[in-house]
Amino acid sequence: MAETYLWLNGELLTADNARIDPADRGFLLGDGLFETMAAHDGAVPELPRHFARLMSGASVLRLPMPLNLAALEGCCRALLAANGMTDAALRLTLTRGPAPRGLAPPVKTIPTLLITAAPLPANGGPLRLMTASVRRDETSPLSALKTLNYLPGVLARIEAAEQGADDALLLNNKGFVAETSAASLFVRLGGLWLTPAVEDGALPGICRARLLEAGRVQEAPLAPMQLRAAEAIFAGNALSLRPVVEIDGHMIPHGDPAELS
Repeated sequence: MAETYLWLNGELLTADNARIDPADRGFLLGDGLFETMAAHDGAVPELPRHFARLMSGASVLRLPMPLNLAALEGCCRALLAANGMTDAALRLTLTRGPAPRGLAPPVKTIPTLLITAAPLPANGGPLRLMTASVRRDETSPLSALKTLNYLPGVLARIEAAEQGADDALLLNNKGFVAETSAASLFVRLGGLWLTPAVEDGALPGICRARLLEAGRVQEAPLAPMQLRAAEAIFAGNALSLRPVVEIDGHMIPHGDPAELS
């Protein structure tokens, strides 16, 4: 079996030789960010969008990023080549790095930057959603960041599995739709494609940003009852775009993904 390589703090290492410091704040406190990126033909087409989102989140967290965009692109290409991959799912994890105990960040931060590669997931089929009891706190500055504390999404996904659903629909504190546990929502109502706004608790997803910039979708607040009248619903992220065919037992018409491509 071929060895799997990863990129850790400036080095290409085999997984067996990689080491994360036990005092790393990403492990101990969830003090960090991540990006999941799709690579095709040996490169990451949406890397500039991922990098911009990462830097925006890093600014909020006062978290240094050790690489610029050009250097990050080189690392991704090198990692793909080392693993003999052209198409892959890359996961970038950035933490504040090791530090003494306590919540206060160290005066000198030495961030940890890890990039791993895995095969792209197979095209998923239709999704059945259930509305989670977990709420997205749209008032928190963290709601728009891909932080390492993903426990609300984890709890929502567990709840969905317990009820026989594929994924969970997250509402915000006002009861409006935010997103699923790991994807943006695109809802067709009256012939228009709509998506919840970041102010409503939606993560600024990569697929979402591309569709907004192309004018294929527009932002609008969405109440749960509106989804029952939807002509089609899709859940999309950097790796996939999947039709939603059921929410809380209510059937949704099967949409055509070509409308959003």
